[in-house]
Amino acid sequence: MTRTARLHVADRVVDLPLATGTAGDQVIDISTLRDRTGFTTLDPGYVNTASCSSAITFVDGDHGILRYRGIPIEALAERSDFLETAYLLIYGTLPSPAASHAFVTTITRHTLLHEDVKRFYDGFPKDAHPMAILSAVVGALSTFYQDSHNPTDPHQVELSTHRLLAKLPSIAAYSYKKSIGQPFIYPDNALDYCSNFLRMMFAVPTEPSDVNPVAARALNLALLLHADHEQNCSTSTVRLVGSSHANLFASVAAGIYALWGPRHGGASQQVMTMLDTIQADGANVGKYVDLAKDRSHPFRLSGFGHRVYRHYDPRATILKRTCDHVLAALGVHDPLLDVAKRLEEVALKDDFFLSRKLYPNVDFYSGVIYKAIGFPVNMFTVLFAIGRLPGWIAHWREMMQAPAVKIGRPRQLYTGRPAIDYVPMAQRLDGPAAAGPG
Repeated sequence: MTRTARLHVADRVVDLPLATGTAGDQVIDISTLRDRTGFTTLDPGYVNTASCSSAITFVDGDHGILRYRGIPIEALAERSDFLETAYLLIYGTLPSPAASHAFVTTITRHTLLHEDVKRFYDGFPKDAHPMAILSAVVGALSTFYQDSHNPTDPHQVELSTHRLLAKLPSIAAYSYKKSIGQPFIYPDNALDYCSNFLRMMFAVPTEPSDVNPVAARALNLALLLHADHEQNCSTSTVRLVGSSHANLFASVAAGIYALWGPRHGGASQQVMTMLDTIQADGANVGKYVDLAKDRSHPFRLSGFGHRVYRHYDPRATILKRTCDHVLAALGVHDPLLDVAKRLEEVALKDDFFLSRKLYPNVDFYSGVIYKAIGFPVNMFTVLFAIGRLPGWIAHWREMMQAPAVKIGRPRQLYTGRPAIDYVPMAQRLDGPAAAGPG
């Protein structure tokens, strides 16, 4: 028997089917609501609306659970690596040894960028934000790889999948090198994914370069933990753009722009800005903890609490252990990192934060780790994008493979003026002059 929810709308009564997934919330299927009643729903931010069915990632914020394709994030963090996790997200299962070798080998061999792509960097200002460059160059890949645009051709989808995973670190590293006036470093196919990226970021042609394995492992873990997080803003953007059958490069470029926002992927950068503020004020951690408790004061602690998790963010639990190890192993002595550790210690013992479940989140610890490795603050969101790429690709592919893909077309509640007459120019009263071009 089909389970339903009964809705009374004006003088009508309609039964709407209930749907239950394998875990998580039940949903009321309102797909026929407008046809049957003439009504739609209003849900700003879609916080109560499931925009799709997905088998990729499960998040339970009340209990601090995160699973990729059913596998707990704790198990993947301990036993997997970033590329294997990317394979899991994109293809739905862990790879066999042969499949893993083929996947890693293909990505390694696609790391080079077309030489003409490098000319794009000459057109950007030196102080251009790396996220702006990242999105622009990813969108431009559509012009260089026109043999992999068709979202309904499995071979072309595979090509664009591998190309994006391989080339995004190269694009990111080149954007950093551009900003500091250093020559671009070509990829080294003898290195693993994260070591290769670190070398492209920090090596110079005039000196030998050895990648610190501690830094490479820490980066690998941080990317893995960011690889997907269900229907967040940037993932939903990739799905919405892709629903028009835009190619994967264009869809991911849109996702990068969505991620750039300070309320989304820019959070770890905000953490460092906050730590800068505290450090500049004599590193007075207690003062800023007190300000954060004062609801009438605008200051807020960045990197604490999470919109989804009402429990400790499981990714933060993992990164906290890694953070302690990385700082010790790298022997980094940075005043900002000292402030971060003191802030963490105070917040984890303070009843104000504990009672409100304002624990340090993944953005807090990832920012501290990135700073310790040597990444500039404006690269933090770029690192988030590299990590989140497998999730974006997985969701785009899942949507394209769905039996009936509908182009995204949300409804609205119109609050403007009702129908009015057009007034000819001669009959209009003088009003404030519009500002001309500046």
